[in-house]
Amino acid sequence: MTKRKYRHRRSVHARINWLQLHVDGFKEWLSQQNYSPATIVEVVRLLALWGDWVRATGFEIGTLAVGFAASASVFQGSKNARAPQGAAALFVSYLREKNILPAELHPSLEETWPALAAFRCWMKEQRGIKDSTLDTYQPILIDLLLSLGTDPEVYTAIAIRGFVLDRAKPHGRARAQGITVATRAYLKYLVAIGQCPAGREYAVPSFASWQLATTPRFLGQSNIDRLIAACDSEDRLRDRAVVLLLARLGLRASEVANLTFGDIDWKNGRITLVGKVRREEWLPLPQDVGDAILAYIERARPRIATMRVFLTDLAPIRPLSRIAVKCIVRRALDRAGIESIHRGAHVLRHSAATAMLRSGASLAGVGAVLRHRSPSTTALYAKVDISLLSEIAQPWGGRLPC
Repeated sequence: MTKRKYRHRRSVHARINWLQLHVDGFKEWLSQQNYSPATIVEVVRLLALWGDWVRATGFEIGTLAVGFAASASVFQGSKNARAPQGAAALFVSYLREKNILPAELHPSLEETWPALAAFRCWMKEQRGIKDSTLDTYQPILIDLLLSLGTDPEVYTAIAIRGFVLDRAKPHGRARAQGITVATRAYLKYLVAIGQCPAGREYAVPSFASWQLATTPRFLGQSNIDRLIAACDSEDRLRDRAVVLLLARLGLRASEVANLTFGDIDWKNGRITLVGKVRREEWLPLPQDVGDAILAYIERARPRIATMRVFLTDLAPIRPLSRIAVKCIVRRALDRAGIESIHRGAHVLRHSAATAMLRSGASLAGVGAVLRHRSPSTTALYAKVDISLLSEIAQPWGGRLPC
């Protein structure tokens, strides 16, 4: 070790000395969360920089949480300037977990919006709606309560219509439709529990959406092959398995993120999925998809105690989220050099349906794989193949030509 490096290490140790009582445990905590030794050294170095400011400002161990909040404005700006704040966030989380600092208090939904908490519980129990769907409803419904109040008796048709139109005004058609869906779902719930008169949900205005007017967003087979090839490396085994599940079976991002070892039947070559309304269904597991999952589990998956199959690569190691799956697809598209305005995981679901149709599958068969509840949903994909339009064509009701 050079003299300069030795002086640097001694300097860091001296500067962090006032926190040393907790730093050793902090480093062990980081190690348990699968941070690499090099990263732990860097986090401690950044913590020393943050500790300089905290000590100079007069904060002590017991007031570090207040010091962390106060330092946010100091360490804003460039990425390098924010790095000490990130190390401090980890350190404060460690101290809270060890009860050295009091836990951060976040008011629960029951405390802030009891009506929405009851709505979420009812929707999950009675309708089988997923948390991810309810999460998209929540900010819209909070705005509804802020705008109209928490007393359903004042939810007149005029008030409901005014709220939806004002809330949708800055947005496009798709977002506006999402606002109507959330508002209508909440009103149906209020009708069901007797807090609103029957039919009040019809006060929600509709936005034009012509059935089958759009064309499915999909990637051609050559682009799918390029996308999979962009994940053909030892350090991207997880990404390859994720992309294959999306592109071969048309899974949703949330279904990939929530896949567990118990969902995979290796003996019979199939996986089980629980859909949007708690319907459990089996899908065949193609050979290349199964091989990719096994390769990830055996050679790349971090060894932590969880039944979820797919985990993050970087510490802290935890199961993938739905958003993380979308980011995996987006990065793979960038690596493959594929130009597409549609860059989410759902474009691979459309691509899987299109590929099945062009390989000779029927619309009913594609609907079974995608687990569509209505045949009209699958009928959209007939537009990618003229010959398939005959399956959904309706008889001409006008006069025959002379």
